[in-house]
Amino acid sequence: MKDALTIRSFAEMKKTGRKIVTVTAYDATFAQLCEAAGVDIVLVGDSLGMVIQGHPNTLPVTLDQMVYHTRIVSRGLGRAFLVMDLPFHSVPVSMESATAAAIRALAEGNAQAVKVEGATSHVLQLVSHLSSHGIPVMGHVGLIPQSIHQMGGFRIQGKTREAGARVLEDARRLEEAGAFSVVLEAIPHALAAEITGALSIPTIGIGAGPHCDGQVLVSYDLLGLNETYCPRFVKKYAQLAEIAKQALGDYASEVREGTFPPADERGGKLPPAQTPKPEKP
Repeated sequence: MKDALTIRSFAEMKKTGRKIVTVTAYDATFAQLCEAAGVDIVLVGDSLGMVIQGHPNTLPVTLDQMVYHTRIVSRGLGRAFLVMDLPFHSVPVSMESATAAAIRALAEGNAQAVKVEGATSHVLQLVSHLSSHGIPVMGHVGLIPQSIHQMGGFRIQGKTREAGARVLEDARRLEEAGAFSVVLEAIPHALAAEITGALSIPTIGIGAGPHCDGQVLVSYDLLGLNETYCPRFVKKYAQLAEIAKQALGDYASEVREGTFPPADERGGKLPPAQTPKPEKP
């Protein structure tokens, strides 16, 4: 197995121009698949609220749920770097609660870093506090799903000169606060290129074009497993939902027709019951 990746690995990848591959995972099986495919960063995103739990957004996800999923994902990884989203409930309350959540992510979830959304003064203070105490932080600007109500839905951000300047400034402030990388979500490609060139830390794009230092996609989206909602920028590298439905349908038909399990597996005799010998008086 290759050496495990660290935040220093990603800084070096930015310098050399090697793209950083990031994928979400929510269980050990998907983590093993990501590991085998050579994925660099596995993100346990609060997107599990939508993908796994069926919510319309990420807001209902709890810290306990995030820690649980991160812990089981960690069992499938070796080389890949594991990042856990700090969920909506844990960040706005207080610096103490957010810090405690980050500590749980590493101590209980076996994460190697946490991701926080936005660049408010509270978030910047949190990033500085965590990074100065040995907890790596990935930032996230542009479209920030935990602020979906304030943003008025899943919309592209930074489309005007003024809005773009704010996104750039947010990314710069996250770097200054100590973030080791920053996710750029749903912003114009030219703006993503400008931010990537302006920062010394890696940028990870999602719906932000090809000029970022890396890309992240939700695993269920890129595998074609999610048929209810899929962002326009996602490329489906497979159509596993169709394959799964076909396989499940074939199984159901064979069970109903009595052809599964096959007769040779059904016809064997059970071993005779073992009668205990009576004890000697």
